[in-house]
Amino acid sequence: MKPIVKGFDVISSVEEDVLKIVVLNRYISGSKPVVGFIKGFGLKQGALAGTVAHDSHNLIAVGVNDEAIVECINAVIKVSGGIAVCVDGIVDVLPLPIAGIISDKSIDNVASDYERLNTKAKQIGSPLTSPFMTLSFMALIVIPQLKICDKGLFDVNKFCYADLFIV
Repeated sequence: MKPIVKGFDVISSVEEDVLKIVVLNRYISGSKPVVGFIKGFGLKQGALAGTVAHDSHNLIAVGVNDEAIVECINAVIKVSGGIAVCVDGIVDVLPLPIAGIISDKSIDNVASDYERLNTKAKQIGSPLTSPFMTLSFMALIVIPQLKICDKGLFDVNKFCYADLFIV
């Protein structure tokens, strides 16, 4: 598929289900995000983000446009880690303030909040059974085939970093 380019920006194609995916190193202040594209999340609007991202637990997000992705990333940063759904300026977050992966709330509260966010992810288009779990594994660079981490796009089969575009 040929990327959609507007000016100097490469943008998502909601119609083709090719969305931006972003990883941001949350341990180094001022680090630049790594941006790629992913197919299969099915979002029609908004974005998802979270700090449950195996193995490094950096911040990872997927969304239909830059604004939604940034909004979702900022929402997760504001609560010092967690998972979030953002759509049309409405942000819903499950804070995970302990290392960005553990809640300080009861299991009943966490389960309820997680299910609410999972449902919202499906309401904005995701056909996935567990969109946040799927998102978390997109950063696990030991499972084939292509994964994304704070250092770039990684080709697990060739065991090396790959370019986003092949010319």
